[in-house]
Amino acid sequence: MIHEAEILGQRCLAPGVYRLELFAPAVAEQARPGQFLMVRTSISLDPFLRRPLSINSVDRRRGAVTLLYRVLGRGTRLLAERRLGRRLNVVGPLGRGFTVPVSGTVVLVAGGLGIAPLFFLAKVCCRQGNEVLLFYGARCSRELVLRRELEAMGVRLSLATEDGSAGEQGTVVELVRRKGLPPGVVCAAGPPPMLRALAAFLQDMGREAEFSLEERMGCGVGACRGCVVKVRTAEGFAYQRVCADGPVFRAATVVWE
Repeated sequence: MIHEAEILGQRCLAPGVYRLELFAPAVAEQARPGQFLMVRTSISLDPFLRRPLSINSVDRRRGAVTLLYRVLGRGTRLLAERRLGRRLNVVGPLGRGFTVPVSGTVVLVAGGLGIAPLFFLAKVCCRQGNEVLLFYGARCSRELVLRRELEAMGVRLSLATEDGSAGEQGTVVELVRRKGLPPGVVCAAGPPPMLRALAAFLQDMGREAEFSLEERMGCGVGACRGCVVKVRTAEGFAYQRVCADGPVFRAATVVWE
């Protein structure tokens, strides 16, 4: 589960947003949409904690794994400085991913870097013949990364930006409310406020969905219990670990506090 992955390439897609490609054949073979890696961002133990990064895509033939991330602090800043040919210590693939439908329409809702795990899911679904619709929102057009790749795969895009620079002005949840959700499996990823608002809309519509949740993680394997989320169970309520029991959960089970 621990791998030394060689950096094949790294590209800045938008201010502070990077796409990192690694040579990690074992990870590429095992990874499923919605899973993530715990990445050591420097060559030393400083910073001590690894960073959880969603698997954005895999190429099993080449043994390549792609990660998408935003520079938010010292760890990701160090990661953005790593260069071609260097090695990264990674753990994974980890977590419970999306349920990939075998047929039919798949409706994806991405807010910001929520596109990271949903791109992988869209790629798998398109390859197996699903119709894939994506509602995609961000603050501005520059942050709607990977649009060309998604369109080339055959994904039907509906866009929203908060400043109106691409698509309709507003949030992605407002876009979903205006356009309505077509029939199909619904999967979403994005910041917690967006998921909370989308969950309320889906509840009103009586629609099921799977959400990939974002939480700060310590170990990534469930030992530290630092990333728990409150969920509904048959017995009442419980706290489950986003890293090990998720990060993908049924939207209706999550208690949005």
